[in-house]
Amino acid sequence: MIFLAVMISSANAQPMKMKVWPDGAPLSNGLTAPEEQFDGVRVRNVSEAEMFVYLPEKAINTGVAVLICPGGGYQMLAMDHEGFEMAEWLNKRGVAGIVLKYRMPNGHHAIPSADARRAMRMVRMNAEKWGIDPSKIGIAGSSAGGHLAATVGTRFDAGNANAPELVERMSSRPDFMLLLYPVITMNEEFTHMGSRNSLTGTESNPDLIAMYSNEEHVSKDTPPTFLVLADNDKAVVPQNSIAFYSALKDNGVPAEMHIFQKGGHGFGMRKSGIAADQWPGMFEAWLKAMQILP
Repeated sequence: MIFLAVMISSANAQPMKMKVWPDGAPLSNGLTAPEEQFDGVRVRNVSEAEMFVYLPEKAINTGVAVLICPGGGYQMLAMDHEGFEMAEWLNKRGVAGIVLKYRMPNGHHAIPSADARRAMRMVRMNAEKWGIDPSKIGIAGSSAGGHLAATVGTRFDAGNANAPELVERMSSRPDFMLLLYPVITMNEEFTHMGSRNSLTGTESNPDLIAMYSNEEHVSKDTPPTFLVLADNDKAVVPQNSIAFYSALKDNGVPAEMHIFQKGGHGFGMRKSGIAADQWPGMFEAWLKAMQILP
């Protein structure tokens, strides 16, 4: 497959590729057009969820893992600078990076979060085999991927102890979150309308808007969160992150937020010679301060 070959050639080591639903997903998104790669390692028409598992060298393994949700407005996925490059950066610091190629909603709003919760369960189920501490599995997301990560971080469960599948007995709760310039709210005043329309439909549905306005679902059990964004982001305005940070603080959840003056939207792991380039090191320092990383 061309997509996989290009991805592997850009990586320091070959990741494991796994289907999120090896026996078939319980709900189809109805996409029939073939999956298409474009603009490097971007992909659209995703109808089957997969994980790309990058494990660090055993000598530097910290036991920490991050499930990575690239952005793309719930229309496509920016798998490179918001996915694979982040996983490679984490690997160099002894952290497992698992890039999630989640399915597009295509009129089925529950599908992306179902994929992400299932992926969290799969990482936890394989934790011992992969050298991961099951209590140190975080989730990261950029833009619409940040909305997906925040959805999982505010709506999770402990697993079904009576489920016939072992994976479904696992908790879907992330232990921490990294949100890069995330879409948070579905309220029209501040949302990213492209993401909202793709997830909840072009008709204004009050129930779905409330369901996916993640700032309204923060609780004391929401995981500690690190937020990064730029003040000059015109695509996903800063009020998204600010509302989420305020809700975290209202609920006593540990959080740190960095708003850089410049950076715009979608900078991910790219370097532009500006202060926002420093966010990965700041995130690493936060993980150490939180005693997630040694």
